[in-house]
Amino acid sequence: MAGKVMVSDPGPRGEGVIPQGQTPSVQLGEGVRYYADVHRTRKNGEGFRITFTSDGTTFRHVDSFLDIPADAGDRVFVDVLPLHHTDGAIELLKRGVEVYYLRRTSLIAKKREELRLSSKSAKSDVKALMAIGDKWFRRVSEDFLLMRRMIAGYRSLHKSHQQLVNKSKALSEYERDALKPAIKAIEEQMEILAKQIAEEAGKRYPAYNEIIEELQIREASAMETLAEIILYLDDRGFRRTANLFGLFKPARGGKKIYDGRLRQALQRLTASVNGVSAFQVTAKLEKRMLFEVWKAHRRLAIPAQQG
Repeated sequence: MAGKVMVSDPGPRGEGVIPQGQTPSVQLGEGVRYYADVHRTRKNGEGFRITFTSDGTTFRHVDSFLDIPADAGDRVFVDVLPLHHTDGAIELLKRGVEVYYLRRTSLIAKKREELRLSSKSAKSDVKALMAIGDKWFRRVSEDFLLMRRMIAGYRSLHKSHQQLVNKSKALSEYERDALKPAIKAIEEQMEILAKQIAEEAGKRYPAYNEIIEELQIREASAMETLAEIILYLDDRGFRRTANLFGLFKPARGGKKIYDGRLRQALQRLTASVNGVSAFQVTAKLEKRMLFEVWKAHRRLAIPAQQG
């Protein structure tokens, strides 16, 4: 079993992350920081394996988050949180453990190169993870994890629907008629799940229902999209949220890195609220839409959290 090593609490810019080659300092009363790399198993690539450490020296391999010996007050930093591990992560939260995931996984390769870690093994990725500042990690809640799993189901249905619709356009009239029942069945399931997501979001996020009324959203699909967007809003500043949705200009010569699925969700919401087609949606409209949601969420949610 990896020994528990206490480290000092990180500062606002990520101080407290263990520099390469240094031993973590012991601070009485502080929790243990675990760093974990979650990767697919070699066998069929269907399962997941977790490699973790608390000191950068001793590593363990487990199949579940529940096997990480974290207790109340400890923190677990991971590169990704697969849906497969949702229940395990929630159980950690119930133990009183804080769970964080990396906002941009592309940072691992960059940090690995900076540290001159030639191997792309799980251990190397964990070491790279330990050297990344805390500001690049996001703390998760049970609400976030449960809503994310529901939304992932909707995304799967939406993707299947789009694929069938696109394929039907290249078929004969007879073949298109054969696909219509399947397309309709998926649309019905999307409607049901979208309403369930909207209902759940209204229970878990105080600002959700009020934003629905402010924006006069009536379509179930748009309600689902709003729930998806709210999960990733950053109350510390609009620029952080805009960056995640790709609504910014990268530095000269830089590459724009953002979440494409969230951008697509924003495009759908913008089209629905403004009563235009997806082809008429512009980046300016998207940014205005995102700012309205962010501003309303900040105004309505923060007082509720502080009260």
